[in-house]
Amino acid sequence: MKILVTGANGFIGKHLCLALERNKYDVFRFDIDSKDDELITYINDADFIVHLAGVNRPLTNEEFYDGNTNFTKRLVDLIKSSGKNTPIIMSSSIQANLDNDYGKSKKMAEDYLLGSNLPVYIYRLNNVFGKWCKPNYNSACATFCYNIAHDLEVFVRDKNYVVHFNYVDDIVNEFIQIISCGQHIGSKDILSIESVYDCSLGRLAELLKYFKREVESDRHLPIIHSEFELKLFITFLDYLSEEGYSFNFACDERGSFEELYKSKKHGQISINMSYPGISKGGHYHTYKKEIFYTVIGHCFIEQENINNGDKITNDVSNNNPILVNILPNYSHSITNIGNKNSYTLMWISEIFNENNPDTYRCKK
Repeated sequence: MKILVTGANGFIGKHLCLALERNKYDVFRFDIDSKDDELITYINDADFIVHLAGVNRPLTNEEFYDGNTNFTKRLVDLIKSSGKNTPIIMSSSIQANLDNDYGKSKKMAEDYLLGSNLPVYIYRLNNVFGKWCKPNYNSACATFCYNIAHDLEVFVRDKNYVVHFNYVDDIVNEFIQIISCGQHIGSKDILSIESVYDCSLGRLAELLKYFKREVESDRHLPIIHSEFELKLFITFLDYLSEEGYSFNFACDERGSFEELYKSKKHGQISINMSYPGISKGGHYHTYKKEIFYTVIGHCFIEQENINNGDKITNDVSNNNPILVNILPNYSHSITNIGNKNSYTLMWISEIFNENNPDTYRCKK
């Protein structure tokens, strides 16, 4: 399946294109530096279009309408000229309800799409956060993350002002879910991402400062109380990387595994993400100890004594949070038995050492 992504080099676009490619889609990337004839070629070949391109920081108000409204019209007209009925997702903004030029240009683009008779899905996004978001541009979260990571002052005009947030991976997952469904009839309703997180600006600054203190203390990860705090912490780590805070990240068809914290004294903490139905593990350690804590999703954790076959099982989820001790000389596995991606924090008592990994596959 071939997917055209406009605004491919933008914040959401980068995440979406990589996720689409991981899911074996052919991706046509179109951005401001692309040539016009490329757009025509991509539209003729594409099976689905995700329209992310837009203007939110122009030099003149006229650029709002040129980049948001007129480009959307051109996109629709080219689709119709191709003789195709290509489904399209458009990222709009909650500001489409406001009486400013940005909001009005987005609303006009929405109306043109809805009147096109194409199968369309229009999402009004809230304030989007996640790694790779540009600070000091149009994201308070990115600016706060950058400033606090670099020991710069954060200006909060109203600490009680509540902001509605969308996490970039939640947006990407919902877009891919729509793309992957068989029939595309579109929606006449304006849509929103299911996961919305509310946080005051004062609380946002407090959380990020707390994260910074904990990371620099070499004690442990901050205590995470919610999905929002977990996703915010993962985001914050990205802004520390320039100062030498680095971690390894790996992903495959099963999900991903990301190191979050390492200490020669206190061990290593990572986060494991698994797709529904996926099982990981199948190994044991002779002396290292682990603790698993599932923050999001529903998992089944099984341990088996390699000597006598005794088993320990735990059914865990964000609704039933349990610290599961993974014992030495017990083979162990974790299986996502839910219907959404699972996220499990994993502590191990020693940083991984390639020369002495103390990790052995089970013999079946």
